[in-house]
This record gives sequence, C-alpha cells and structure tokens, in this order.
Amino acid sequence: MKLRVFFLLFLTSDLFIEASLIPRSVASLRDRISARRRRKKPVEEVKDDGWPKYFHEPGGNELSNHYDSRYEHGVLSYEDKQDTQVHMMRAYLDFFKQNGVETWLAHGTLLGWWWNGKMLPWDWDIDTQVSLPTISYLGKHFNGSIYDYSSKDSDPDSDPVVERQYLLDVNPAIIERDRGNGNNVIDARWIDIRNGLYIDVTALSETEPVEHPGIWTCKNYHHYRTTDLYPMRETMYEGVVTKVPYAYDRILAEEYQEKALVVTDYQGHKWHPEIKEWVKKTPAEIKQERLDRQAARRKKQEEKAQKKKEKLEKAEQQHQEERVKFEAEQKAKAEGQEEAEVQDDHGIKEPDKEPGKIKREADANSALDAHDEPVLEEETSGLAHLRRQRRPLTGGH
Repeated sequence: MKLRVFFLLFLTSDLFIEASLIPRSVASLRDRISARRRRKKPVEEVKDDGWPKYFHEPGGNELSNHYDSRYEHGVLSYEDKQDTQVHMMRAYLDFFKQNGVETWLAHGTLLGWWWNGKMLPWDWDIDTQVSLPTISYLGKHFNGSIYDYSSKDSDPDSDPVVERQYLLDVNPAIIERDRGNGNNVIDARWIDIRNGLYIDVTALSETEPVEHPGIWTCKNYHHYRTTDLYPMRETMYEGVVTKVPYAYDRILAEEYQEKALVVTDYQGHKWHPEIKEWVKKTPAEIKQERLDRQAARRKKQEEKAQKKKEKLEKAEQQHQEERVKFEAEQKAKAEGQEEAEVQDDHGIKEPDKEPGKIKREADANSALDAHDEPVLEEETSGLAHLRRQRRPLTGGH
C-alpha cells in the first residue's frame, strides 16, 4: 500500500513538473499532456478543446456582437456608429502607415470601397487583413499598445478636431494557423476604448506550401491566390491612403457574387449615383415601399388567381369540346352502322301483301310445283305423247 501511494505521488509530481515547463501560450492542451498519461487513457477520453476564446462580445442580439465586452456601454445610434467607424478606420490606417506595416481592406469593407471609397453605412463589421509575418511583428512590438489619434493627422482642415484612443490587441492564438475549435478566427482587434466598437484583423498564410503553393488562407476558410493579392493597389478609403488586393473584382465576385456589385437598394439604403452615396431611407419612404410591396404582392396573387381561373375555364371548355366531338363521333358511327346494314340487305324486296294472302299463294304455288314434271326439250321416247296428253287434265280438277 505504501509503495502504491509513493508511486502515485511520484507520477503526479512528474506530470506537474512536465506541465509547468511547457509555456501555456505556445502549447495546446494535447501538447501539455505527457505521452505517458495518454497511454494510460483511451483515445476517446482525451479531450482537446484547443485554445479558449480570447475576444469576447456581450451577445444578446446581433448588434451587441459587434462590441468588445471590456469597453461596451450599450448599442450606439446610427449616427454615432458611423462617426465611430470613420475615425476608427482613419486612425488604424494612420498607425500602419506611420509604422511602415502593410495592411489591406477585406470582405464588406472592400465592398464598400468598391462602391464609393467609403464604408457601407449599414455594415457594423470593419475587416482588414495582414500577412502572417506582419501579425507576428505586431504581436511582438505593439501588442496592447494605445494609439492616440487626432483627426488633424489625416485631415489638417478637420473642424472640429476629433481626438480618441484605440487599443491594438493581438490574440495569442496567432501561432495556431488552422481554424481549430473556431473560437479564435480573429487574430487581432483595433478597438475604440470609448464604446467597444472594433476592427477585425485576420492574417493570411500559406498553410500548405508544399501541396498548395501560392494559396493564402485565413482561419475562416477564405482562400486567395498570390496573384489575387499582389501587387497591391494603392487607393483612398475614407479620405486616407490604403491598399486593396490586385484582383479585388474577382475576390468580391467570388465572395459575394456579382449581384452585390449591381444591387442599388439594400438594407434600408438606396444608392444615388449622382452623388455616389448610399443614402438611408426616411421612415416615410420605408413605409411607402412597404405599402408598394404589399400592393405588388396582392396584385401578383390576383394575377395568379386569375391565371388559375382562366386555366380552369380553358380546361372546362376543352372538356366540353371533347365531349361534343365524342358524341358526334358516336352518332356518326351509329349512322354508319345502320347504313352498312341497309347495304347488306340491298336487293331483298320487302313484301307488299298481307301476310295471310302471301301464305295462301305460297301454298298454291307449292302444290303446283309438286305436280310439275320436268320438261324435256327433245323427248323421243314412246311415252312422250302420253305426257303431253295428260298435262292439261291435271289443272282441270
């Protein structure tokens, strides 16, 4: 018994020392479990949950999921949200430019740039991308840093001057380049510490350089060819210099379909080409559009009902025509049969005498026929004169 207790104490202390020597920030749960312990448990009992979720959102509704829990104080108004996003994006691009670090627009943010070089006003997500070496560099040199922003830095004529602070927070799970458990697909965030709105930063890397060289992938299963990304195009976004992928049109078409590049009425906003802006519809416009949709829906239902009615009437008419045709064919067939029967009986004269008289005449004729003798054209026998003499006598009595 003492030996068993000693062995257990030795085993647990050995595992404790082994686990303490492995940095938690660079090893998964499975790596922290020694091979000796894994051999003692069936494979199915070894649970690997991967990295715990690093960034957290308040939740509760879709809008709340666009805030960082540490700095969120409620959902912003439409106007405050737009103001926050514009300055947050300008500060982000200023920071990267000042530090000589490359970044580019992605996803819905890239789509907004395609329309007019601005954010889509209904979009709560701001998405950018960097390379894996860049995210590693940011994590090593700028993680946790606060950036002091002034609108005068990007717009000297800014009035009033906007001054805010932003946090660059790099996820320690950046070393894990596959999706894992899905909790850490975002590699870093640029956060407005006043209200918790943020920019999602994801890194691209060649995860399979031998089997699929030149294919860049993020943790959320977006794939790009090197020729899709490079050489980058320099452009303007929200009044600040930025970069977009070389084949931005193909990237957008693959991600959102070509419909996203032509639809001019979306999410309560309408595209006005004369001013190149997405304009939010007024409540009166939204109400009128709702009434128009209802009227159009009713009209469509009525047209559908009318078509159904016409189809039924046409089918009924066709049925009536087929029935009349069938009856005509049956009548013609019957008349044809009667005519055929008449033709079969052609040449037989119908009697025009009374039945009794006809019978008596038939009996008389039968009696005469019974006494008739065949007439010989040339009779040379000696009895011929006797037959000629007897013939008139038969009818006299």
